Order: sequence, then structure tokens, then C-alpha cells
Amino acid sequence: MTLVESAPTSAVTGGPSLPQERRLVTAIPGPKSIELMSRKTEAVAAGVGATIPIFTAAAGGGVVVDVDGNSLIDLGSGIAVTGVGNSNPRVVAAVAEQLERFTHTCFTVAPYDSYVEVAEALNRLTPGDFAKRSALFNSGAEAVENAVKIARHYTRKQAVVAFDHAYHGRTNLTMGLTAKNQPYKNGFGPFAPEIYRAPLSYPFRDGGLDGVEAAERAILQIEKQIGVENLAALIIEPIQGEGGFIVPADGFLPTLLAWTRANGVVFIADEVQTGFGRTGQWFASDAEGIVPDIIVTAKGIAGGLPLSAVTGRAEIMDAAQVGGLGGTYAGSPLACAAALATIDAYENDGLIERAAAIGEVLLGRLGELAASDPRIGDVRGRGAMVAIELVDPATGAPDAALTGRVAGAAHKAGVIVLTCGTYGNVIRFLPPLTIGDDLLLEGLGVIADALAADAGAVAA
Repeated sequence: MTLVESAPTSAVTGGPSLPQERRLVTAIPGPKSIELMSRKTEAVAAGVGATIPIFTAAAGGGVVVDVDGNSLIDLGSGIAVTGVGNSNPRVVAAVAEQLERFTHTCFTVAPYDSYVEVAEALNRLTPGDFAKRSALFNSGAEAVENAVKIARHYTRKQAVVAFDHAYHGRTNLTMGLTAKNQPYKNGFGPFAPEIYRAPLSYPFRDGGLDGVEAAERAILQIEKQIGVENLAALIIEPIQGEGGFIVPADGFLPTLLAWTRANGVVFIADEVQTGFGRTGQWFASDAEGIVPDIIVTAKGIAGGLPLSAVTGRAEIMDAAQVGGLGGTYAGSPLACAAALATIDAYENDGLIERAAAIGEVLLGRLGELAASDPRIGDVRGRGAMVAIELVDPATGAPDAALTGRVAGAAHKAGVIVLTCGTYGNVIRFLPPLTIGDDLLLEGLGVIADALAADAGAVAA
């Protein structure tokens, strides 16, 4: 076993030496969290929600400890951010050292070496054996928006195609790219123009359509409704995130990529959620055998500090005029220090291999549950990015109500899980790569218990 295949030690988890256990000393939420939630209601805009009504005091390994002393199993990683664990010691040391040197100069005013080093690492690690350039930003949405800017500037065309069930962010342009109306888009329009949508490969709901056929369906729609002469870029998540962890059928992505190559369209892979070891390889594009023109990364890149990046072919990335890319905090020195330490952890602590091992556990245990519970319509994903889609077993219709009840029961039992999907009927599993198998299996056991209890309650 590698260091992180069993219960992680403080050398991996960082921060205080947190017992790696699920422990409930109060109901969820406890009194201190309830008080803080009341203060949140008075101080924070109502549109800023919370998945689970606890307030965090500490986190590390595979647990989150709340202000009431409850220790919850973390199967969410802050939405795939803390792949290297919370307060990873490499990250903490690097950020502390940078804090003592300086906190900010703005790279576009007085540059610093760590930004260059992060760009060099991204150029080396992302798919493709060709000259690349990178630009750093703050959030996934900001990086997506800049990828579109760059593609439009390079091609001198304006139209952009995104896909059904896509999620690309909450800014105006990225809301346009995002498919799901509620809660991400409702009431916030009008959105940026020249954004179009094509059908995705969704094997569970495609009625047997294979990947090549699904790609040809999308291509036909693009050619007839938009025209390649107008199309700057196609943007897609190799495995969809918020849309439901949809893994396209084999052949879908390579067929789309070949078509873009033949037609002078920039292929943008949004790997904000799939990147940095999450799927058991550095990037989901690696497993799909595709080499995007541009790849967008964020979330797992910097161990919890805000950072994102756009990396791509040098001739495309260099198309924008000097001063056309940047931002006051883009590629901040603290985030760059964290990113270099995070990449070091992925490369040297066995975490990418650990993601693959987590995937075996998730797919195995959830597959067993699905074999005995027809409400689990599909189990899908790769590495430490796996989901179950819950349905009405008689019709196959999405069952968002069941999904909400199961997730809510898990939260009360001390397990943090996230839901997703266009229809709100998917439970996703995104554990930190530092979690031990014992906690992972215990958390899955809580999900199994919640499913069984719900079935019993409905039967009664």
C-alpha cells in the first residue's frame, strides 16, 4: 500500500492531527452552527446558499470538523478542490514562506518567478507534445471566459458551441454556456450573444446511440444551425461536472476533435472539475485520448487557494494583443506558491494513483448497490469522480425528490455528499485523494443505509 491507501497520517493530511473518524457529538446541525447560520441569514446575501448547515472549524485527510466538534466524512472536497487534502503540509509551508516575502505586486505590473514556474508546469503536464503557453486567472469561470476570448481573437470568428447539461460558470458569458437554468441562470439574463448548444452523448439516456453516432448528430446540428464558417470554438467538459458526471460514449470526443481540426475550430476542454488527478490521470482528456487546443483548469490546481489557468497551443495563446489578458489578482503570488506545492504533491505523494484506487472502491461498492436497488439507474465516472443517477424504477424518470432525501439523510448522519445533474437526481462522490479506504467505505455505507431507510419509509 502507498502512504495514502490506508488511514492517512498527519504528514499527508496536514494541519492538526485530526482523528480520521466519523463522530457525532450533537445533532447536525449543532447549536453553534445553528447560531452561525442565523448570523449568515442576517449578514450574507440570500442567493449564497449552503449545501450542509454546518460551519467548519478544521479539515484534513478525509474529514471536516465543525464548530460543534462533529467530525464528518468528506466526500465532496469543496467541489473537487482539495484533492491534496486540506492544509496539505507542502501547500502550507509554501504559502507561509511566500507570505513572508510579499503578498502582491500584480504580475502585469512587476512580475515574479512563481507565475512563470506554474505556467511551465502546466505546459509540461497538459496533453500535447507541442509548444504551449499559459495564462493564469482566479476562478474557473474567469478562465473559461478568457479561453473563449482567445479563441475568438485567434479565429476572427464569434460563435461558440457548448453542450447539453454543460456547466461552465456564473459570469455573464459562462452563464450563457451553462445549460441548467435553476439556480444558475434564472432571472440573470440577457446573456452574451453568439452562444449555441449541441446535444451531448449521454449513454444512460441516449437509447443505444454510440459515441460516433452521437458526435455526428451534434456535428450535423452545428453545421446546419450555425455554420463552421462562423464558429470560433467548441467547449466541452470531457466528463461533465454539475451536469451529472456524464461520461460520453467512446468515440464521441475524438470524433468531435477530428471535426474541429478539419474545420479550423478551436477545441476547448473545460477540465476545471476533472483536472489534476481527479479521474486517476492528470487530466480526463488523457483517458479519452484527445489533445485539446486549449485546456481550462482550476479547482484542484492550488490546494484550496483561488487560481485558474488557460493553457494551449502557442500560436493560439499568443494571438491576443499585449495587455489583452490579465487581471489584478490573476496568478497571485500566494496562489502560485500553493499551486507549485500542490503539483509537487500530485507528482510525489502517489495521489494520482490513489485517485484510481478510490475509483475502484467507488465503482465496486456503488455497483453492488445498483445490482440490488433498481432506483439506482446508473453508476458512472472515473477515478475519484463517480456518481449515481437515481430514477423511478418503473419509468426511468429522474427522481430528484429521492436524491434530496438521501443526501439530506447522509448529512444528518455525518457524511458530506453533493448532488448535481440537470434533473437534480444525481449524487456525486468527490472525496479528497487523502481519504482512507475505511472512511470511504463507511461513507458509502451511510448512503446505502439512507437508500434502504427511504425505501422502507416509502413502503410503509
